[in-house]
This record gives sequence, structure tokens and C-alpha cells, in this order.
Amino acid sequence: MTEPWFTFPDIDPIAIQLGPLAIRWYALAYIIGLVLAWRVLAKQAKTADAPFTSLQLDKLLNMSLLGIIAGGRLGYVLAHNPAYFISHPLDILKIWEGGMSFHGGFVGVILAVIYVSRRHNLRLLAVADRVASVAPIGLFTGRLANFINGELYGRATELPIGIIFPHGGPHPRHPSQLYEAALEGVLLLACMWLFVRRGAYHWPGFLTGLFLFGYGLSRWMVEYVRQPDSHIGFVFEIGQIGITMGQILCLPMIAMGIYALHYGWSHKNG
Repeated sequence: MTEPWFTFPDIDPIAIQLGPLAIRWYALAYIIGLVLAWRVLAKQAKTADAPFTSLQLDKLLNMSLLGIIAGGRLGYVLAHNPAYFISHPLDILKIWEGGMSFHGGFVGVILAVIYVSRRHNLRLLAVADRVASVAPIGLFTGRLANFINGELYGRATELPIGIIFPHGGPHPRHPSQLYEAALEGVLLLACMWLFVRRGAYHWPGFLTGLFLFGYGLSRWMVEYVRQPDSHIGFVFEIGQIGITMGQILCLPMIAMGIYALHYGWSHKNG
């Protein structure tokens, strides 16, 4: 077998310890991602064509954070291991032990955007497009945190880029977290801002559709080298190809993304 790129060190999942307060890498990634995204939108809120004020943006940030945490946890509980949590309901609250679903957190953010938009009579698609344009920032920091934690690693590989993860057994594995950081974070963000520079903020729903389609397609592809959840495995197989729960959850995102892209393109007003 080809020698691995390197053996990943077993890093403490706690990034900062302040007495009884422990801040984990994953929580730190959420914080950094949200702060960076908020700073970008805060600058936009001061422009004449912004769909929200600075105060409304702050309320949207707070509601989005609540949606990410609640939606991410409930999404994981319902889609990944419902039988266990039915038997251990108090464990649903133990988010510090890990177990968050992107798709659940995404639904939480959608609900937050809808709630704030209706509460303050804002243009829903305009707000959604602004949020979508910075969402890859959080995806990038989150995937880096997955890599640092040595979690959500890929399947065994003989490619020289393989890494031996602390909890992944003796064989080198795809660093699928870095693949996702590159596709869902860097590449998708670059695509989003390429269209922003072309005036896509004036194409209602287009950037939201681009995010949905771009994330869904990226995640679908990476799932072919990412290790499936041990308690789920492959949901079903087509020939020799296994289909994962992550891929199934991406299908509606891709479909909605295509629809929103078409809608935004056909309603261009700038």
C-alpha cells in the first residue's frame, strides 16, 4: 500500500479551556464563520440598495445562530440516529458531544430568514440571496474544524494524499473534509462572488439557487469518497455504487437550486 501523506495527530477537541468553560473546535468554527459572514453583510447593510438595516441584520444573525444550533441538532437526531435518541431523549441536548447535521442547520437558517423577513416586511428573496452569498464562509471554517477533529474522514485509499486519522483505523483515508472545504467553501464562494460582481443581487433568488445547487452537487460528489456514517452505512446500492444518506438529502437541494437559478435568471432586473 502507498505510504500515507501523513499520520494525523490526535488533537484535543477542546480548542480553548477557560476554567469550567470549554470551547471546542467545532463551536469555534461556527463563531468564526458567523462573525466573518456578519462583517461582510454589515458593510452591505450601510449601502443604499441593501435589503436590511444594520439592526435588522443583527436580529437575523441571532435568529440564524439559533436556527443552526436547533436545526442542526434536530436534523442529526431525525436523519441519522432516531432510534438511539428515542431511547435516550436527554442526550438530544448534549450538543457538546458532537452530532450536527448541515441539512438540519440549513433548514434552521431558512426559517430564520423567513421569520425576520416577514417580521420586518423585508424582501424575502433579496435577504436570502445576501445570506447565501456569504454562507460558504461558514462551510469552509466548519470543514476545517472537522479536519482538525479528525472526524467525518473519507474512505480508505491508496492515493498518496491519504491520511491516517486517529479514529479511522490503520489505513490511509481520503481527507474528505478538505475536499469539502475546497468545493463547498472556496470554489462555491468564488462562484457566488463572480456573479455578485455581475449584478446578481438584482436577480431575485439566483444566488440562493446557486448556493443550493453548488452545495448539493459538491456534497454529492464528495460522498463517493467520504466514509458513510457507521450506524447507517449505505442506504441502498445501484449496481456496485452505494448511495448515502447525505446524497439523498442533497437531491432536493439540487432540484430547488435548479428551479431558483431559472427563476432568478428569468427575472433579472439589473
